[in-house]
Amino acid sequence: MADNKLNDIIRTSLDCIKELVDVNTVIGTPITTASGATIIPVSKITVGFASGGVDYFGKNNPNSSQNFGGGGGTGLTVSPVGFLVISPEGKIELLNLAKDSKPDAAETISNLVEKSPEIMEKIKTVFKKEKTEE
Repeated sequence: MADNKLNDIIRTSLDCIKELVDVNTVIGTPITTASGATIIPVSKITVGFASGGVDYFGKNNPNSSQNFGGGGGTGLTVSPVGFLVISPEGKIELLNLAKDSKPDAAETISNLVEKSPEIMEKIKTVFKKEKTEE
């Protein structure tokens, strides 16, 4: 019997979480501007969940295991991460809101590849200056 009550607590909590968080919370509803650009908000969801219960013997009937006490709790955080901006020409850009945070390896490599033509031009310029100075 307690197993069913604990299952009910967990099921109810998870159903409430599902109502709060869906795909539209992580990838928001696109907004189209007058210029034709589309802006899509992107968020990070963090969820903490705990529940538990116990069967206990009552004072009036110590042989009964019909007594059950239980509960659950959930913590939920929605943090904006950035915006995907799609220009009318189809160019996609991510405007990151968390510039102060340490970039992960994938972001670092992505930025390096994205900026490699600029870096190569600067390197070429430096070598051209060295050759002309010699």
